[in-house]
Amino acid sequence: MISIRKELAEYGLTPRKRWGQHFLVDRNILNKVIRTARVGKEDVVLEVGPGLGEMTLALARQAKQVIAVEIDPKLTEILKTKVADTPNIEVMKGDILKIDFNPLFQRERQPLKVVANLPYQISTPLLFHFVEMKEFFSTLTLMLQKEVADRMVACPGSKNYGPLSIFIQLFSNLSICFYIQPSAFFPTPKVKSAVVRMVFREKPMVKLENERWFRKVVKGCFSYRRKTLLNALKHSGLPLPSGLEHRMEEVGIDSSRRPETLTIQEFVNLSESLRNVPMS
Repeated sequence: MISIRKELAEYGLTPRKRWGQHFLVDRNILNKVIRTARVGKEDVVLEVGPGLGEMTLALARQAKQVIAVEIDPKLTEILKTKVADTPNIEVMKGDILKIDFNPLFQRERQPLKVVANLPYQISTPLLFHFVEMKEFFSTLTLMLQKEVADRMVACPGSKNYGPLSIFIQLFSNLSICFYIQPSAFFPTPKVKSAVVRMVFREKPMVKLENERWFRKVVKGCFSYRRKTLLNALKHSGLPLPSGLEHRMEEVGIDSSRRPETLTIQEFVNLSESLRNVPMS
């Protein structure tokens, strides 16, 4: 895989900062990621950012189908040529943040397994996107920057704890499987990476009556994470009931606490206490 540098040169390509391209050049790491993903013969895999297709071809040897989504038009055409003789690989040009997964889900008639080396600049919005579309996926095996992985597993009271921690943990079983040194990529990033594996739960960790409202409350609180809960909610723009402090007291939450101190269960209790307000 060290030849990726040579291959890029032969195609007259250089990694694009615009799309956060960092190509994995360590074969041992690639194989370890695939083992971590636990891909089987009946699985349909969605690969994000396949690049020159090294992982794509390796996944295709184990999966029923690989759908590789690439935003770079030049890489898309190269990849289509490289996998032309591999019938169980489909290459799609597109922005993963804008793709409607429902047609893929309906066509394949099964949840997709995601395996991806995520571009750093879209890793957080893409994680939120995957969680919102969780009914279309079974597992996610992702390479991303260590700091994002740390936020995903963060506990209440820590500086890394926030909406990403809450939504990921509420809807999935998550583990950081291993870390990757920058030298495993070309060009070399300035930060360590981590491989995480998410398995979506059949039901949320805590029962939700209104998931959409819960998301609004959590995001509203953390938009002002340095304020107290009471002030954060007042500045959130959410339609709030009168007697806000009293409602919080009823569910055992001190309004002077800061958002990052609340557990997931407490956020659920908080959102439910505020829910009987007409929504716009």
